[in-house]
Amino acid sequence: MSGVKWLVLLIFFAIVLSLASAMVQLVHDHKGETRRMVRALTVRIGLSILLFIVLWWTWKMGWIEPHGVGG
Repeated sequence: MSGVKWLVLLIFFAIVLSLASAMVQLVHDHKGETRRMVRALTVRIGLSILLFIVLWWTWKMGWIEPHGVGG
C-alpha cells in the first residue's frame, strides 16, 4: 500500500478515535464542568479538514484518481 493510503488511513483512524473520546467524555461528565468533549470535537473537525486537504492535494498531484461507483 502506498504512503498516501497509509496517511489517509492514519488520519481517518485519528478522527474515529477523537469522536470516541468525545463520546466517552459526554457519558462521564454528568455536570458539564469540563471542556474535554468540546476539545475532542474540535480536534475531530481539524482532522477532518486535514483529511480533505490531503485528499484534494494528492488528487491535484495525480497520486490518486477518483473512480465511479461500481466502475
